[in-house]
Amino acid sequence: MAIKEEISEILMESLAKAKRGNSLPSLEFEDASMERPQNTEHGDFASSIALKLARPMRMNPMEIANHIAEGMQNNSLLDNVSVVAPGFINITLNEDWLRSQINVILEKGSTFGSTDIGHGQKVQIEFVSANPVGPLHVAHARGGVIGSAIANILEAANYNVSREYYFNDAGAQISHFNETLWARYQQLFQIVADVPEDGYKGAYMVEMAQTIKDEYGDVFLQSEEIEASHKLGQVGLEKFMESIKTDVGLLRISFDSWFNEASLYQQGQFEKAMSILTEKGYVEKHDGATWFASSKLGDEKDKVLIRSNGIPTYFASDVAYHYNKFFERNYDKVINIWGADHQGHASFMKAIIKAFELPEENLSLIINQLVTLKRGGEIVRISKRTGDIVTLRDVVEEVGPDACRFFFLSRDANSQMDFDLELAVKESQENPVYYIQYAHARIASILRLAEDRKINYSDGILDLLTHESELSLIRKMLIFPEIVELITRTLEPHHIAHYSIELATAFHWMYQNCRVVSSLPEDEALTKSRLKLVEAAMIVLSRCLDLMSMDAPNEM
Repeated sequence: MAIKEEISEILMESLAKAKRGNSLPSLEFEDASMERPQNTEHGDFASSIALKLARPMRMNPMEIANHIAEGMQNNSLLDNVSVVAPGFINITLNEDWLRSQINVILEKGSTFGSTDIGHGQKVQIEFVSANPVGPLHVAHARGGVIGSAIANILEAANYNVSREYYFNDAGAQISHFNETLWARYQQLFQIVADVPEDGYKGAYMVEMAQTIKDEYGDVFLQSEEIEASHKLGQVGLEKFMESIKTDVGLLRISFDSWFNEASLYQQGQFEKAMSILTEKGYVEKHDGATWFASSKLGDEKDKVLIRSNGIPTYFASDVAYHYNKFFERNYDKVINIWGADHQGHASFMKAIIKAFELPEENLSLIINQLVTLKRGGEIVRISKRTGDIVTLRDVVEEVGPDACRFFFLSRDANSQMDFDLELAVKESQENPVYYIQYAHARIASILRLAEDRKINYSDGILDLLTHESELSLIRKMLIFPEIVELITRTLEPHHIAHYSIELATAFHWMYQNCRVVSSLPEDEALTKSRLKLVEAAMIVLSRCLDLMSMDAPNEM
């Protein structure tokens, strides 16, 4: 349990005690309203619970706060509990208890910060899921990093997580892809062929056609056009799928399953989903098409499921896909991380969940906003390789996976972001990636020095850690479990990126103020104490980097 939760429980027990003693009226209230004050002089925690109880209890908030604070005295975790106007309760942790937590971190090691919030529930996270009709671009990279980080953190919270990539390999876009590739392939043999108006204009399609020509020669010209286009398209899709798998691997993104849209129709799951909607009265037919009456469920307007030509829409695929997730594979919770072009899709997804009579909170939809790449002050618009889009591979090859992952995680998914490629490769404190990883490498260097000098610090006396910067570092380390719990609740992984900077800053400040390994005999005991402190800091820094799937270097 995070210390914030422990303090909340102490406060709520004090409130309950005051009610039992009739000092306060009996009133149900479950929120301790516990926050960390921005000004550290106000303590480690502050609660505004008395202000919120003043009206329902019909009492002065200062009086309420005093009764609660009185019951929190003499607790071994707390050094001071004070009340300040207009009714805040300020709480300061006991420094002896703070120092003792270093041993807790050392004992828990790589499990420090893990929690059992998830209780083993099955969660599926679907992310990236680009159509296999071209290379992944920079927006896909951002969604991939966000999705994989959320998955890592949910696993630390004891959720049974499945990472899934959904291949849109059915529908009109595949027909357009086949026709485009067929035209580009014919052009390589000096055959006049036009790229369809709805086709894919990127230079990467020419490259794919050339790759297939080099491997297969003119074999596809020997079949009828429709058959040739289909076969050629299948080869192209398979090659792009393999390329996508390679590209996500460059960013240290892995998937537990690769799900094909076409299987929803081949295995009858679309029909099963449609039968549920029909039975519940949400399917209507007019204008020659089949509609989902999603407006009855809060959507802005009804959606076409099957066009008048008999071809299902992507709305139909979403209905079938989520039927598959919840009823065929029985996930307790589903998280979809989609691109900015799905901004208006939320109400439709909520309608699906209502139609299936599932709790709304079982589905979370995260819309990953656009990325603007910059090199210094100049906007980067074109890929050197494909000539038309900036690909995921372009960015990883220029700045490396660590910088990509950190910068994509550093902003809330709902916010558009600027990614400065020039900053991402700087070896200076300006670059947060370098700053954080350098802290880890510096600690590793300190511990190597201790090993070289054969210093056994297992018996280090923690009471000797009294400097403000040492205690500040301990306090910062103890926030880590709260970060894991916060991201688990909110699905906002940018918090761990920000926390990592704060933790690295706390370590660097301590290092500047406190010599860790001293050669002076009179400093031997203090050296041992500080070695325990920095080893604990290394554990927490390593946990942060691991959850972000970044390297924790021992040398830089």
